Amino acid sequence: MNTAEAIRIALHSLWANKLRSVLTLLGIVIGIAAVIAVVTFVSGLNAYVAEQVFNLGADVFIVNKVPNVITNVDQWLEMQKRKNLEMDDYKAVREACRYCEYVGVSASYGNGQIRYEDQSSSDTGVRGWTWTMNYIYDLETVAGRSFVPSDDDNASSVVIIGYDIYDKLMGGVGDPIGKEIRIDGQLYRVIGLGKKEGKVLGQSRDNWVALPITTWMRQYGSHQNIRIWGKAYGIGALLDSAMDETRAILRARRHDALGKPDSFEIDTNDTFIGLWSSLSGNFFLVMIVIASVSLLVGGIVIMNIMLVSVTERTREIGIRKALGARRNDVLRQFLIESCTMALVGGIIGILLGIGVAKAVTFFVGMPSEIRLWAVLAGLFMAAIVGIFFGVYPARRAAMLDPIAALRFEL
Repeated sequence: MNTAEAIRIALHSLWANKLRSVLTLLGIVIGIAAVIAVVTFVSGLNAYVAEQVFNLGADVFIVNKVPNVITNVDQWLEMQKRKNLEMDDYKAVREACRYCEYVGVSASYGNGQIRYEDQSSSDTGVRGWTWTMNYIYDLETVAGRSFVPSDDDNASSVVIIGYDIYDKLMGGVGDPIGKEIRIDGQLYRVIGLGKKEGKVLGQSRDNWVALPITTWMRQYGSHQNIRIWGKAYGIGALLDSAMDETRAILRARRHDALGKPDSFEIDTNDTFIGLWSSLSGNFFLVMIVIASVSLLVGGIVIMNIMLVSVTERTREIGIRKALGARRNDVLRQFLIESCTMALVGGIIGILLGIGVAKAVTFFVGMPSEIRLWAVLAGLFMAAIVGIFFGVYPARRAAMLDPIAALRFEL
């Protein structure tokens, strides 16, 4: 029997026993679908995080009071004992950091109430920025302008709005520049509109407004914790020098004792990407273990079905051997059938995994990206499962005595 004939018999068997085929392939389908969906999500999120969320530039660093990721309550309580970073710290770094091309500040308030005419929202992020953030943070305005030094100096009542404010509160019609909105009761004039950034995990990245930092502090308090942003004159040694100089300035101002850890955190784009890669990598490994269990169960079911098939086709095997089929011919036939069954499950699993990933992307907004290597790896895994769990039934079929097989009756 040639390979094509063995594949045809396997496909015919699957089609003739549809319910049994579904139950047989279910474990393979679930396992491969899980792997494909997870790889698609992780790849999409990695690309999105690298290009959009943490797109700070290789020459940018951020100084914050607390770590960006805190893993337990005790650590959070300990970090809260640290002194806030304040505007005087920013001014000291701005004046003394020789390796910094630009130094900026950001501050945030998470639940601002925004009102335009008779429309309002109550969960908008209110950002405070220095004008230098135009050169540090990758924010593109599609209309109007960004902040200028005079906005900081005069605490101007002006605002740059995210796309959700324009689209949902202002109707998305006409030019928003020059219009007035209220932020927590205070009146501001719109001078810029940020580029639409979309959603991540169902959360909009466009629901924000930005004020000059001095204006923000006039409204929300001048002793709030801030983040200090620095842009070095270059990457590599220049970035390291800028960070070291900033660290020395802040340690001196905050009276950090010699040999004691910093009372603040300094992070770069690589820090965020490395942290995310670690988290996504751990998530991927956990899902691979879960998918492996499904593949194991699927392989065992395939082995069981193939053993049943050997029993049902004992007389057929006897006839083939009587007509001259060798043990290797029978072994190869059943291995091909087992592998074909697993590959069919793998193909269905790949289509299901991609479909689930794209459906979640459509309805929830989670980024996804199909990887060719993941598809090929899914098919390879399915084939390996089919071969591994098909060896025993195939060998059992190959070892049947032709005379005993011809006499066999179900």
